[in-house]
Amino acid sequence: METTGVPADRRRKKNIRTAFLLLMGVLLFFTFFSNTLQSLTLPKVTTVKPQTKSLEFTLEGSGKLTPLREAKLLNASGWKVRQVLVKEGEQVTKGQTLIRYDSQVAEAELKDEVAALDKQKIAQQTLQDQFIQTYAEGDELQIRKARREIEAGKVDQVTQARKIAGLRERLTAEQQLKAPFDGIVTQLNALPGILSSGEPDLVLSSSREGFQFDFTADAGLLSSLGITLGEKLEVEVHSAEGPSARILPGKIAEIKSAQARAGSPAGEDNSGAEDIAQKTVFIVMNEGSLQGGEQVQIKLKKPSLQEGVVVPTKAIHQTGGRSFVYTIEEQRGALGNTFVAREVQIRSSITNGPDSMIQTDNLYGDEMIILESSEPLQDGNRVRLQ
Repeated sequence: METTGVPADRRRKKNIRTAFLLLMGVLLFFTFFSNTLQSLTLPKVTTVKPQTKSLEFTLEGSGKLTPLREAKLLNASGWKVRQVLVKEGEQVTKGQTLIRYDSQVAEAELKDEVAALDKQKIAQQTLQDQFIQTYAEGDELQIRKARREIEAGKVDQVTQARKIAGLRERLTAEQQLKAPFDGIVTQLNALPGILSSGEPDLVLSSSREGFQFDFTADAGLLSSLGITLGEKLEVEVHSAEGPSARILPGKIAEIKSAQARAGSPAGEDNSGAEDIAQKTVFIVMNEGSLQGGEQVQIKLKKPSLQEGVVVPTKAIHQTGGRSFVYTIEEQRGALGNTFVAREVQIRSSITNGPDSMIQTDNLYGDEMIILESSEPLQDGNRVRLQ
């Protein structure tokens, strides 16, 4: 009996141990399986590593060459055009008569005012004759009255003469349009028999002082590039005469403030959008082969003066006036490692569009930054790496 009982007890213990190991295996299997299922429901993210380098900026602009010296000529009187003496594209010289206007109404008004002055002179002679008669009669009161009337008549004549001189000056100045300098008629709007419209009757251009074009750019970009007055640039010139472009020198002549444009910050929240300051850049060119009207463009690339942490711009989020990126924090555990999104505040940043250089106290070069996520994230969310 004792010999048969020992093997049975051993078998029972062995079976218990086997069942326990099997139960533990099942528990471990379902634990890992549940963790795997749970990880499949987590937001899927792609990551990049920040780089320490300079940020490359690109300035692009285009325009159309126009003469540096250009005059838009019009007749302020609004008289009808009587005769157009030039054609569009014609070369003219300084002082040359370009357009004559119908000044009949002004001439008639001038004649009327001259006639009024003549009448005043006749009336003045009458007053002088009356004064002689009054003086002979010896009435002191009437004598003083006659003298005052003569003085008033003289004042009226001076006023009338001044009015006539103004009309004559206006008639001389406005009955014809003359060229203020040597140049080419680039635009002609005047038509015989038609009243002058609000547009210039004629546009006169001179290429002696060169050509210019302008474009608008972000003020911050110009500052980052270190663009200054007098800086020389290479300009790509496209002529209508041929498909090939030429590279010619240009120089920045002026930088003016322009109307700000509406900005849209990076990230999914646009509530913090601010207007972005703009500048208009004027570039002059003085190349003898230029004719005006050519399409031109520039493309200038420069690295930033300082190096810093550079990340893709779309990795930056903005919410409630705060800027931040999400980094990956790896947490080790008995059942495997987990990954958690951590919010890192950005103190300041500059961007060239695709990339941004950021300043923060809690970001290091070996950390992973979340570039994209399948779902919106919050600080502390668990994620799975793609």
